[in-house]
Amino acid sequence: MGKKFTREEIFNKLSDILVDDFEIDKALITPEANLFEDLDLDSIDAVDLAVKLQYFTDKKISPENFKQIRNIEDVVNAIEELIK
Repeated sequence: MGKKFTREEIFNKLSDILVDDFEIDKALITPEANLFEDLDLDSIDAVDLAVKLQYFTDKKISPENFKQIRNIEDVVNAIEELIK
């Protein structure tokens, strides 16, 4: 049985990772924030983020799903779908 989280818990954990590990200003982290344009992540950061989220969910985000992710809400939606 996988872990279950609310959308708010997923968003909060994602925010914590972005602030703690990528030194992003918490004020910039909104559902609409683009990971690459607004938060200035690069492709290596995106892979690091995916790995950290795997530890959080105990599940692997498929590369196909990960390629579709552009903003914070996309990440939350992908994790929510993963842990159903």
